[in-house]
Amino acid sequence: MSVHVVVGKGPIGVATANLLAQQGHRVRLISRSGGGPAEGSIEQVALDAGDAERLAEASAGAAAIYNCAAPPYHRWAQDWPRLSAGLLDAAERAGAVLVLTGNLYAYGPTSVPMTEDLPLNARFRKGEVRARVWRDALARHQEGRVRVAEARASDFIGPGVTAGGHLAERVVPKLLRGRPVQVLGDPDAAHSWTYAPDVARALVRLAAEERAWGRAWHVPTAPPMSARQAVEEMCRIAGLSTPRVSAMPWWTLRAVGLVSPLVRELHEIRYQFDSPFVIDSSAYSEAFEEEPTPAAEALTKTVEWWQERLAA
Repeated sequence: MSVHVVVGKGPIGVATANLLAQQGHRVRLISRSGGGPAEGSIEQVALDAGDAERLAEASAGAAAIYNCAAPPYHRWAQDWPRLSAGLLDAAERAGAVLVLTGNLYAYGPTSVPMTEDLPLNARFRKGEVRARVWRDALARHQEGRVRVAEARASDFIGPGVTAGGHLAERVVPKLLRGRPVQVLGDPDAAHSWTYAPDVARALVRLAAEERAWGRAWHVPTAPPMSARQAVEEMCRIAGLSTPRVSAMPWWTLRAVGLVSPLVRELHEIRYQFDSPFVIDSSAYSEAFEEEPTPAAEALTKTVEWWQERLAA
């Protein structure tokens, strides 16, 4: 069995580790907290991925490294370069393929569905940081020092997605309790939502496919739906009436941002919610003959997971 290193213990990291274990691989799941004893073929390792030397030591002998971690949202500019360099160094020393979990920030605002060939034109701090992370990785690949690929996804939905999801902790518990729901931006703007298990599936596939290396790919993502449509569908799944859905006033977020660094950062990505924000993942689906999980199934799994969580 080959060794695969998964960095980050959030919903994407856990799903990726479980998928690799199901395929018969040995997995090292790295996080700050670590965990209990090994579960089957998954070994949980406690370390700060920003510590480049320790990360390289933990990645020794790996066939592939999957980055599913990110610095705290308000510290991207300070911490991403160090984390990115450490991941690249670890992959180079191990001779491992490095697959990055990316997002769509680097493209910046666009009026068309996003494809992988769009220029990385972001002119805001977080988008510029994500563009730099990919350019640094691609430069190492082109120098022949490391093999890399990036899986770019839109906002996550699915089991395990909580505070980091815009259709998660701030929305699903309220709709399940019949309470009014507030969402970021225009509730009726078309928006792409990527199912977390589909991200894990793409990460594992990209690591295994030599033809995937040296470029970014969009994770298979179902056709867009507005936040209002998503809430209506989840209520239908749960057998509930749809509560009132409205936009959270941006002035409210500005006020909260005075005391919350995370909320303060949301203004940079306001464009993603005030206007259509749509991903085109057809290139991946055509290359690897894999389609996204249908939205109805993804939302059903999301609702079921939250129902179990709230009942516990």
